[in-house]
Amino acid sequence: MSDNPQEQAEYLRMIEALLFAAIEPLDEATMAERLPADVDVEALVLELQESYSNRGVHLVKRANRWMFQTAPDLAFLLQREVEQERRLSRAGQETLSIIAYHQPVTRAEIEEIRGVTVSKGTLDVLMEIGWVRPIGRRQTPGRPVTYGVSDDFLIHFGLESVKDLPGIEELKAAGLLDSNLPPEFSLVDGGLSEDGDVEEEVDDVQLSLHAAPLEDEDSVKDED
Repeated sequence: MSDNPQEQAEYLRMIEALLFAAIEPLDEATMAERLPADVDVEALVLELQESYSNRGVHLVKRANRWMFQTAPDLAFLLQREVEQERRLSRAGQETLSIIAYHQPVTRAEIEEIRGVTVSKGTLDVLMEIGWVRPIGRRQTPGRPVTYGVSDDFLIHFGLESVKDLPGIEELKAAGLLDSNLPPEFSLVDGGLSEDGDVEEEVDDVQLSLHAAPLEDEDSVKDED
């Protein structure tokens, strides 16, 4: 990395231009491809992030990629530009929550946790939104498809990785989880479990994520 202040400033401008022009968040490797080989992209991006910390837009890292985002305290300025909110059905919310906390998870495993059949339409809507994606197949008879959340899900909910999903106490405090949940339940390996195993009682746990615009309630039948 150059010690020349003018070169350093020029590299910062280059990274800034790449991020502003990009149609999607960029990872450091992608930015490095456009810059000289000796440039420390990570250090420069962190410096650029600091320089934007008190401005109208912030440079944030989401799903291991970098993007500019409106400063949270100025979100009210853009409310007129936001599309009308449409809500996801309860079945969709529960299915999305189970996938987020238990991935990789099969459709049969989702049904076992919820205690009801998951319609194909529910998964189709979640994949159409771009929040859920197939991530592989179980090495079991029939080789069922396993599902997980996408980078778009992490970006939408402001998460750097699934490890940043709220824990049980945070969910209770936010009113998204039954406060009477037995204390022996804990988040283990990304999923709600009791003594390390997924039990049927988890079906009573409400893990709905209500934080953002979702699909039309009428677009998916609630299986419940």
